Amino acid sequence: MSTPQDEPVRLVSVEEFLEGQPDSFTEIHDGTLITAMAQSPEHDLVIRRLAAAVEYAIDPQGPCREVHSDTPMRLADAEPIDQSRRLRVRYPDLILRDCADGPYDVQKVAQQTLLVVEVTSADTVDTDIGIKRELYAREGIPVYLIVHFAKDWQQITEIEECRLDWSGCRYVTRQTHYNALVLTEPVTLAITFSDLQSRLPRRG
Repeated sequence: MSTPQDEPVRLVSVEEFLEGQPDSFTEIHDGTLITAMAQSPEHDLVIRRLAAAVEYAIDPQGPCREVHSDTPMRLADAEPIDQSRRLRVRYPDLILRDCADGPYDVQKVAQQTLLVVEVTSADTVDTDIGIKRELYAREGIPVYLIVHFAKDWQQITEIEECRLDWSGCRYVTRQTHYNALVLTEPVTLAITFSDLQSRLPRRG
């Protein structure tokens, strides 16, 4: 997502956000509404395939877990003197959350999130590897996956697996996955990049 330079800045207060419907907004950073940019079919396909794979990997006999895609997540407010510059809201491409304490709540979901994923695009890559990496770490989200594409934005080249360091508030790259994504926490998962970009969902 990006904000074109020729568009007027629109500020969204905490009160306006809480009084409205979260899905009526796009991402908000320091109170500024960020214009949503349309994503490519390749970007959308990878999100759908990965969401299905994570959902399939959830243990039905284990703790309550839910997968969500492109749903709002309120992050910790900024702390400027100007109160209109406080609100921070993101719409991650995919999250896996602990749903033991109830239904999805935009106010609490960051604290419930076990895994967050962003699939990069030409418009979002700087934000995905920069400010989002910082913001998600500050929320204490244990795992952040960043899906990287080749320069033509057609093929996945690698998936960066970031985990919190000893401080609990900064990510370090634990592993960079090539050809396939393999996880053991917070779910046990193995899926090839080919399957993530397949036009047909993999079977059983």
